[in-house]
This record gives sequence, structure tokens and C-alpha cells, in this order.
Amino acid sequence: MKKILLLTAIFIASTSVAAFAGTITPGQSTSCKDANAIELEVVKTAPAYSGKFGHTTNDRGTANLVVWKSSNYTTVPISLGPNDDNRVANATDKTTGLAPKGGMGASKVTLGKQTEFSRGDSIGDISGTVKITNTGAIGVNVDCK
Repeated sequence: MKKILLLTAIFIASTSVAAFAGTITPGQSTSCKDANAIELEVVKTAPAYSGKFGHTTNDRGTANLVVWKSSNYTTVPISLGPNDDNRVANATDKTTGLAPKGGMGASKVTLGKQTEFSRGDSIGDISGTVKITNTGAIGVNVDCK
């Protein structure tokens, strides 16, 4: 009887730890249940250059997440790269005169609840349990609303 009580207490403690919304560091997970919106925001981190060929030790401040949804058992990768420059041309092209295109990556994304999904729709359905796992090198703030 004591073993069952102990195992039950451990199970409740582990699920309550996994169900918080807050900052998740690399390797951690959290989950939201029946949320109307889930806001994901990278913790502001400057790139930490290693001095070798422009490489950084913290993935240029980019956050990488894996989002699993119980509603349809799908997994969606999300990357937030506020320090990533995705411009096609970094300076005005002297030959064509084209100005730089694009901009910096996103630092925040909000997944909103949507209704009336068919079986094939998977990205926007956040009903049920949504588990967010940080697979990158930077912390991420998670807010279940």
C-alpha cells in the first residue's frame, strides 16, 4: 500500500512540474491543456561569438522547439531567431540597384485556438494537451492563456 501511495505521489509531482508555464531551458518541457492561446517567446540573448569563423556558442540566440499536440498526435518544429538576418541582399546591389530584402527573424509567436478542424488539419489545432520541448540552446518563455 505504501508503494502505491509513493508512486502516486511521484506521478502527481512529475505531472505538476511538467504542467507549468514559464521559462523552459534547453532540454526541458512544459505543457498546456485546453489553452485558447499559447505564446512562445525567446529569452533575449545576444549571440556569444567563439571567435572561430564567426561561429557562436549559443546558436546565434535562436530558440528551437518541438510542439506535440494530443488532439491529432502530430509534432511541429518551431524556430525563433530574433538575431538571424534573413535578408536576401545584405547591401544594395551595385549592378541592379536592388535594396536589401527581408529582415530579422521572429522573437515571439502565438498559437491561437481555432475551431472546426478536419482530420487533415494539424498545425493550428491546440485543443487538448500541447507539449512544448526546448531542443535548442536558448531558453524560451511559454505562456498558456
